[in-house]
Amino acid sequence: MAYEIIISQELGINSRQVSTTIDLLDEGATVPFIARYRKEMTGSLDEVQITTIRDRVQQLRDLDKRREAVLKSITEQGKLTPELEQQIQQAETMAILEDIYLPFKPKRKTRASVAREKGLQPLADRLLLQEKDDVSVLAAGFIDSEKGVASEEEAIAGARDIIAEQIAEDAEVRARSRKIFLDKGLFISRVVPGKEEDALKYKDYFEWSEPLQDAPSHRVLAMRRGEKEEMLYLDIAVEEETILSAIEKIYIKANNDAAAQVRIALQDSYKRLLKPSMETEVRVLTRQKADEEAIRVFADNVRQLLLAAPLGQKRLLAIDPGFRTGCKTVVLDAQGALLENTTIFPHNGAGGLAEAAKTVELLVKRYDVEAIAVGNGTAGRETEEFVRKLGLKDVTVVMVNESGASIYSASEVAREEFPDYDVTVRGAVSIGRRLMDPLAELVKIDPKSIGVGQYQHDVDQNKLQSSLDDTVISCVNAVGVELNTASKQILAYVSGLGPSLAQQIVNYRVANGPFKSRKELKKVPRLGDKAFEQAAGFLRIRHGEHPLDASAVHPERYALVEQMAKDLQANVQDLLTNEALRKQIDLKKYVSDEVGLPTLNDIIAELSKPGRDPREQFEEFKFTDGVNSIRDLRIGMKLPGIVTNITNFGAFVDVGVHQDGLVHLSQLANRFVSDPNEVVKVQQRVIVTVTEIDERRNRIGLSMKSDEKPASSRKHHDNQRKAKTPETDMASKLAALASKFKS
Repeated sequence: MAYEIIISQELGINSRQVSTTIDLLDEGATVPFIARYRKEMTGSLDEVQITTIRDRVQQLRDLDKRREAVLKSITEQGKLTPELEQQIQQAETMAILEDIYLPFKPKRKTRASVAREKGLQPLADRLLLQEKDDVSVLAAGFIDSEKGVASEEEAIAGARDIIAEQIAEDAEVRARSRKIFLDKGLFISRVVPGKEEDALKYKDYFEWSEPLQDAPSHRVLAMRRGEKEEMLYLDIAVEEETILSAIEKIYIKANNDAAAQVRIALQDSYKRLLKPSMETEVRVLTRQKADEEAIRVFADNVRQLLLAAPLGQKRLLAIDPGFRTGCKTVVLDAQGALLENTTIFPHNGAGGLAEAAKTVELLVKRYDVEAIAVGNGTAGRETEEFVRKLGLKDVTVVMVNESGASIYSASEVAREEFPDYDVTVRGAVSIGRRLMDPLAELVKIDPKSIGVGQYQHDVDQNKLQSSLDDTVISCVNAVGVELNTASKQILAYVSGLGPSLAQQIVNYRVANGPFKSRKELKKVPRLGDKAFEQAAGFLRIRHGEHPLDASAVHPERYALVEQMAKDLQANVQDLLTNEALRKQIDLKKYVSDEVGLPTLNDIIAELSKPGRDPREQFEEFKFTDGVNSIRDLRIGMKLPGIVTNITNFGAFVDVGVHQDGLVHLSQLANRFVSDPNEVVKVQQRVIVTVTEIDERRNRIGLSMKSDEKPASSRKHHDNQRKAKTPETDMASKLAALASKFKS
C-alpha cells in the first residue's frame, strides 16, 4: 500500500493532500513554508498535520528499509518461502516484522542450537505433533554417544529446549503475550531497603502498584529515575496463568505423553525465554510512550514560553541580583546593545544601599531608562523591593525568570557576543534582553535549560531535540524575524536557512550595511533560489524599498498585490493605509490555478496589519510585598503568581519565594480537569491560595479553586471521579496480584 494511502487512512485526510505534502517535503520545503505559502496545494493543512505526515512517512520508509534487510538475510540463508515473504511484506509495524524475523536472526549459541547440532530437531518436530507415540521409544532412536546424546532423558530434554525456543520465537505467541502484558501488566515499585531517608523524594513510590496501561508519563519516568538512582526496585508483573493459558491454546493439541513434554517445554519457554524478553520489550514500549508524552508536554511549554509577550524595544536597565557579590547592573539601548555596566551593593548595609540607590537613579536619568528588569534568582525579591522603593517615575519594574541565563553567559554564543566581559555581565544582559523579546533571547539557550518540562533529561534525547527544534522553528517563523537586527542564532531557525546561511547573512550585513530589500538577500553568498523561496516571507525589513518587505506577504506574490493596487488606480502603500480601498478588492477576480482564496485571504489580512506580532501585549506584574521566602507563607494566603511550568499532574506557579508551588490537577478549577492546558498556560498571571507548606522538602501546595464550589460543579467532579474509579473486583484483583508479587 502506498505511503499516502496509509497516512490518509490514519489521519482521515485526502490522499492527494498527503501525496502533495510528501512531494513538497521531498523537494526541500519546510513545514512553516508549506503551511503558510502552499495552502492551495495541501488543502490548507496546518503545521501539526504536515509534521505528522513528515514523521509518519519517515517511519514507513524506515520500516521498508528494514523489510528489505530482513528479506535479504533470510534469502541468503536459503529459507525464504512464498508464504514467509508474504508475511514480511504485510508486516505493518516494526514489532511484527521483528517477530517474524526472530527465528531466522543470527544468534549466539543457545541450548536449542546445541540440541539441533546433536540431531534432535526431528524428535522435537515429532513431539510437537503430539501423536500417541511412546516418547521413550522415540527418544531411544536419537541416542548417539558421538553426538553427545547419552540417554533417552538427554534426548527428550534437548528436544524440549528446541520446542521452548520455537515457542518463544513464534510471532503469534509473542503478539498475544505482548498484548496481555500491556493490557493486564502491573508496575510494582518498592523502596530499596535502607534507602528510605535518601529516597524521600520518591516517597509516593515506596509501596506502589498500578496497571501499565493507566500509568501516566510522569509516574513512569519518576519510577524509572528512582530505579536508575538505585532508590527503588521497579518490576513488571502479570498473572503467569493468563499467558500460559493463551500459549497452550496455540500449542497443546492432545492429552498424551508427547503433549505432556510440550507442556513442560512451554512452561520452560515462558519462564526462561519469553517472560524476560517480554519484560524488556514492555519496558521499552512503556518508556517510549512516557517519553512521547513528556516530550509533548515539554514542547508545549517551550512554545508558550517562547511566545510570551515581549516588552518591546525599550531602553532598560537589567539587574542580575546577588547578596554578597552584589548585583551586576547593565544598561541596554532599545535594540539590546550594551551601553554601560557596573555593580551595586544594596544588601550590604546602609552605605551600600545609599550608593546603590544613587547609582540606579543616575543611570535611569542618564540613559532615559523606560524599564528595569530584575532576575528572579537569589536576592531577586529583595532587589525588586529595593528598586520599587526608589519610586522611579514612568519606569516599569519587572521580575524576569532567569532560568538558563547562567547557561547562556558561559556559552560560546555569549563569549562571541561579549568577548571582553565576564559571565556576570553577560547574564545581566540576557535577563534584560529576555524582557524585551523572550523569543529572540531564548533561542540562544538549549531549551532543556530554560526551566520548563517534566523529566526532560530522562527521555530519549534525540527525539526530544527533534521535537524542540520543530517547536523553535515554528515559533520563530510564526512571529517573523527582523532581518537587519536579528542575531545569527535566531536567523538559523528561519525556514530554509540554518546556521551556515545565517552566518553568511550576518557577514553580508556587516560588510554592506543593512539590507534595503528582500531581493538583496540573493546577493548573500551561497543563498540560492530555493533558500530565498523558503526564507523570504518570514524575514522583515522595516522601511524597505518595497512596502511589502515589512510584511508576511511572500515576494512571489508582490506582483499580484501590485495588480490589485493598479486595478484600483492606487499603489501598494495606499492598500496598506486605506481600509476603504482594501474593502473594494474583489478576491474572486484574482483566483488562479496557483493562487486560491486561502492565500488571498492571508494577503488581505496582512495588508491590514503588515508584519503584525501574533504574541500578546505585555502586562506589568507585581508579587505580594513582604512575601519573599517560603518562611513568609501561611496556609490560606491568597497570592498573585506566574505559571512557570505545566505537567500532566498540574502546574507550577512562581509566587515570588524562590521556590515554585504546585497547583495539582485537582486544584486547578472547581470543575474536573483532565489536562492542565485547558486552564492555564506558561507565563499566565494567576491568583492562588496556599494550601500546604513543607519547609523540610521545600514544597508548596497551591490551589486555584474559588472559595465557593457550586453544587453542580461538585456533582460533576464526583461523577467524573467515579467514572475514573476501577470496579471493586478489578481493584481487588490488582491489589492481590501486587501483594502476591511482593511476597
